[in-house]
Amino acid sequence: MGQALLKKVQKLKEWPHFSGEEEYDHIEFIRGIEIIIEDFELPEILLTARFNTMFTRSAHEWYIKLRQAHGHQSWTWWKSQTINKWANHSWRFKVETAMNMQYLVQIKTKLYHGFSKKKTN
Repeated sequence: MGQALLKKVQKLKEWPHFSGEEEYDHIEFIRGIEIIIEDFELPEILLTARFNTMFTRSAHEWYIKLRQAHGHQSWTWWKSQTINKWANHSWRFKVETAMNMQYLVQIKTKLYHGFSKKKTN
């Protein structure tokens, strides 16, 4: 790996971190990694070597257990594992429910304003 590439790569503190504790944390993490790979044409080994500090809190515990069980793996493998772990059925249900509730609030607001305008006219 050339010195020019190493100089171009962001410092670790600027890399995405993943705690596994926020609702959309895994999506933001994956998008951040994909952007870095694309922008810097980053070799996977440089990316995956940094996972020990990029994963934090409960995600770090999860990472350590998987790393011990499966050894070094590619970004594609880790991405798939992250999605399988954090984009599970209950997460999807929670997101869909929240979106439906937001939609219902918008409809109720429109209906309320529509009826209010008719009453004042």
